[in-house]
Amino acid sequence: MNRKIRVAIAGGTGYTGGELFRILLNHPDVEIVAATTTSSEGTPVASVHRDLIGETDLCFGKELNDPDVIFLCLGHGISRQFVDSHDISPECRIIDLGNDFRLDGDYAGRHFVYGLCESAKEDIRKAHDIANPGCFATAIQLATLPLAAAGLINDEIHVTAITGSTGAGKKPGETTHFSYRSDNISIYKLFTHQHLAEIKQNLMKVMQSFETTKTPAFATLRHPLAGGGTSSPSSNDLHHHSADCSIEREDIKVNFVPLRGDFARGIFASVYTRAVEGMSLEDYRKVFEDYYAESPFVFHSAEGISMKEVVNTNKGLVHVELHDGYVHIASAIDNLVKGAAGQAVQNMNLMFGLPEDSGLRLKPSAF
Repeated sequence: MNRKIRVAIAGGTGYTGGELFRILLNHPDVEIVAATTTSSEGTPVASVHRDLIGETDLCFGKELNDPDVIFLCLGHGISRQFVDSHDISPECRIIDLGNDFRLDGDYAGRHFVYGLCESAKEDIRKAHDIANPGCFATAIQLATLPLAAAGLINDEIHVTAITGSTGAGKKPGETTHFSYRSDNISIYKLFTHQHLAEIKQNLMKVMQSFETTKTPAFATLRHPLAGGGTSSPSSNDLHHHSADCSIEREDIKVNFVPLRGDFARGIFASVYTRAVEGMSLEDYRKVFEDYYAESPFVFHSAEGISMKEVVNTNKGLVHVELHDGYVHIASAIDNLVKGAAGQAVQNMNLMFGLPEDSGLRLKPSAF
């Protein structure tokens, strides 16, 4: 495409919409042509997202203005209504940041590809429409995808993950008040969080892909990031270990304890599962290093990680440890960037043939 990509943002008054504006206003290949909302028609975008004063004169309205791609930042369950109620050109692409199309991607003559860039890069490049993954789902899968791709999940997965207050959205509620959130941590949606279904569905897809190849886990480790390329760990002859992973492929159990934290943004996930006998810490770390070798944003750290190392960026960090028969993975992302708006832009870059990191080299806050 020789001209800039014409972008519309639907539902741009929330936290995720604001993050999309911040990223796309500085994207070298994008022109924002429309911002729609049902609540702030005629209002300048910079009056809603006041950090954008002096950055844009765009106002919220009703018209889409013939975009090349629409980002849907609507409440869960509303994206289908939007598609039904708007005359969207068949050529116009859609990237949905809600959960309407993550489990069933076929709707209204469109097929939404699950857009976790670290597991389906080639599918995303060919996609017309994208179902952007959830924030918790992203953080947890970054910790488990390398194991699934190598056939190394042989037991239940246990997760405890904490998110910032922006994860609850902009609309105030009882548990979003300062007096509740400050100096407080609480559990919510214990073992029932809505992101569990997409986590299990995508991990099963990756695991079944491994099963189909009939390739021992360490004979050839495939990389979705590199479009099907291969690499071979050289530390040990561990070909037999994947054969020991006898978990039933019809289902995978993920026990997820979500926590509300007393900070604004970010997700930190603690993930562990039973280790495969004979696998050393060096072996596990090599699995993660190899899997993410071609990723511009996700990195394995040999040292422990903290959430502030990724806040305000599209990065994901993982750290692997082995203890008493269990492999533990820490995972950290920014819930609004890699967990939402940043990943959506990463998907757009892939779909339109742009450099994957275009517009996404964001300044980390560090402290």
